[in-house]
Amino acid sequence: MKIRQNIRHWAAKQALTTPVLGDVAREKLVDLHTRIFLEKADKDRRPERRDHLDDFFAATMDSYLAALEAGHTEAEAREITHVQANFDFFNYGWTEMMEIPGDELEAHYRRYEQFFVRHGITIDDPLGDFHPADGVADAPETPEGLEEPAYENAIAGFDDDVYVETDEGETVVGGTEEPDGVDPTEAPGLDEDVQAD
Repeated sequence: MKIRQNIRHWAAKQALTTPVLGDVAREKLVDLHTRIFLEKADKDRRPERRDHLDDFFAATMDSYLAALEAGHTEAEAREITHVQANFDFFNYGWTEMMEIPGDELEAHYRRYEQFFVRHGITIDDPLGDFHPADGVADAPETPEGLEEPAYENAIAGFDDDVYVETDEGETVVGGTEEPDGVDPTEAPGLDEDVQAD
């Protein structure tokens, strides 16, 4: 999968792993991810998917932290959550929201199979052990999306490793090194709160 990595991603990692600030960061990052992926959906489908995505992305914050604790790099941990999301989108037929084509799901699963097996994650059960106790809001499926999927937001051909696009537009394998002195308040959403205070 091809993802981006810049100072805001490193700040988000710092914020999520900082007591107290982590709760605020989680809420802001969930809102951000829901908004980004809803923009890829048809306008008339957005309201019915919002609660599901909020619940789903909140759960993936836990898998992100677990992946970091298991020794995965920031890019790998974040990619794991994106792979989980793509499993979920595929299951619901929301192929227009997918970042990878359906025929690459298995390859992405295999790359993180050890982590996924440890946490009960499968393509059919994208959250596994991270499924929240109070569940995930349901949303209508669009099986017609699987009949002739366009994958209009998917980028194929990056299924053998994690590929990271830097702010300079360079694509590197594996990600970048964490810079020194990252300010967690520069995480998405938090920087706006700080400026508003």
